[in-house]
Amino acid sequence: MNQAQQDLLTACMAVYGDSSDGIQRVQTEHRCKLAQFWQIQKGERVLEIGCGQGDTTVVLAQLVGEDGFVHGIDIASPDYGAPMTLGEAAAGLRASAIGSWIQLDFEIDVLGMEFPNQSFDTIVMSHCSWYFASREQLLQVLTKVRKWGKRLCFAEWDARIASIEQYSHLLAALIQAQYEAYKRVSQSNIRTLFAPGDLLEIAEAAGWSVNSEGTIYSPDLQDGGWEVDYTLQCYEEEMKAAIDIPAKLTALIASQIAMLTEAKRTHGIKPLSTFAFIAASE
Repeated sequence: MNQAQQDLLTACMAVYGDSSDGIQRVQTEHRCKLAQFWQIQKGERVLEIGCGQGDTTVVLAQLVGEDGFVHGIDIASPDYGAPMTLGEAAAGLRASAIGSWIQLDFEIDVLGMEFPNQSFDTIVMSHCSWYFASREQLLQVLTKVRKWGKRLCFAEWDARIASIEQYSHLLAALIQAQYEAYKRVSQSNIRTLFAPGDLLEIAEAAGWSVNSEGTIYSPDLQDGGWEVDYTLQCYEEEMKAAIDIPAKLTALIASQIAMLTEAKRTHGIKPLSTFAFIAASE
């Protein structure tokens, strides 16, 4: 995808408000890297699970073209998200140049819905697995969607840090995953942390055959900074929602918060790399 096409997609999005600071451009460039790795083709019918505000959706739509179609679904409410909600972002996409190639539906639980067998060429899950409540839930979803499409294209943050600057992002994610394990209800970005080996194991247990995997690094992504700042600012409030969390773990998390503060000051923040793979339905 050339720069002019990427600029068009950035213009379709308004998730971060005024995009003159480059936030949306960076986010779109990263999704273009993922779609290139996945080798999304013109004319494909794509089901995107966990579409959120559509950062990946627009890239997929541009690549499949007017002869293809992207159906994005998300379990979250249309009122979820900031500074723009999912519903507001979806309305903007529908009104954009590629709006007729996209369908976005919210408050959709994959486990409670059905599509005819082989309705799609490709199932996409892009940076959404850490939102899942448990390993078992992810396994159930990957098992169910296997009959809907021939190919699974997957991406998630890679917990294997490659530089000390990525340590802060990882530590913030680990802290959140620890107290999330004791919350009964959550709308957090990180609820279960999966390492690359976990994701491959779950995909294969669900009946997918992984045939390609890789690591993609987009150093300008802002997500690492967002997660670190959120953790430092909100962890005390989040801990109040943790039910029966052991005192020893509470003390451990407090120590990790001190470590995170020091890591941010000493090493700065770079985002984790992204682990991506392609799998075929067996």
